[in-house]
Amino acid sequence: MTTGKNILVVGGAGFIGSHTTLALSEAGYNVTVYDNFSTGHRDACFDLDVVEGDLSDQPKLTAVLKDKDIACVVHFAALIEAGQSVIDPYAFYENNVAATLALLQAMRAADVGHLVFSSTAAVYGNQDVDMLSEDLPKQPVNPYGHSKLMVETVLQTAVDAYGLTSVALRYFNASGADAKGRTGERHDPETHLIPLLIQAALGQRDHFKIFGTDYDTPDGSCIRDYIHVSDLAAGHVAAVGYVLRRTQPSFEGMNLGTGTGHSVREVVDTVKRVSERDFRVDECPRRAGDPAKLVADSTRAQQALGWHAQHSDLDTIVRDAWHFFRTRNR
Repeated sequence: MTTGKNILVVGGAGFIGSHTTLALSEAGYNVTVYDNFSTGHRDACFDLDVVEGDLSDQPKLTAVLKDKDIACVVHFAALIEAGQSVIDPYAFYENNVAATLALLQAMRAADVGHLVFSSTAAVYGNQDVDMLSEDLPKQPVNPYGHSKLMVETVLQTAVDAYGLTSVALRYFNASGADAKGRTGERHDPETHLIPLLIQAALGQRDHFKIFGTDYDTPDGSCIRDYIHVSDLAAGHVAAVGYVLRRTQPSFEGMNLGTGTGHSVREVVDTVKRVSERDFRVDECPRRAGDPAKLVADSTRAQQALGWHAQHSDLDTIVRDAWHFFRTRNR
């Protein structure tokens, strides 16, 4: 399939961004990666067209959008560590909100009217429900979640004001790695569950901590919806096609998840089984603000985008992540 459309992936050298650039290229789009490489990796751009620049550089973005004849922007560039956002909220609002406004102004100047925005389940905050649907009130509990919700609000107001067509994809626990080992999770410092467990299995950490073992869940540990990063990438490809087909300006928020939750203890056991390694696990008190269960209702994305998670069973997620980490550490 060849679309011939030119797509700008902002933050395309990061974890989810790099998987999405691969998926877009394989779907026939012409991809340009725009990244400042503050956290992304140059080797995750796969010899695609690359422009190095900051999200806040409106003149440069405008020039790139015009010169590359961009039809749609996929926007990943953001600070993502929720705990750090509490410590330094200004940095999150400056990067995630103010710099995104520079991108949107550049899109307007270049007459680019289609956007897929990387949002987060953090916009929902802590809610006492088994499944999180898009119709729930938005009540983030940290500056990271607030920054993403602020951008969503801007996108909503831009429909009537500027004729923007956009989709905000709210996803849950992104995990796994490209099945061929071409790219994977490389955060520094690492804070995500599965990479931390794999580092313990590889002997790079002397133990792993479970925070909270007294939740109202079958085994006492938190339950989360883990979605394979390649499924997320496929969701972004589907969303690009969706916004490009829209005949009227619009904004929609959509969850990307599996609808199935796994406890922390389940994930620990799966990593030990897949890696065939044992490691020390310490049980610690709960962390403030951690809800017992977060699972996505992704019905809207399934109906609107024709998207379904296909690689997100826990064994596949852990196996692909383990393969990537083992390959990188040889």
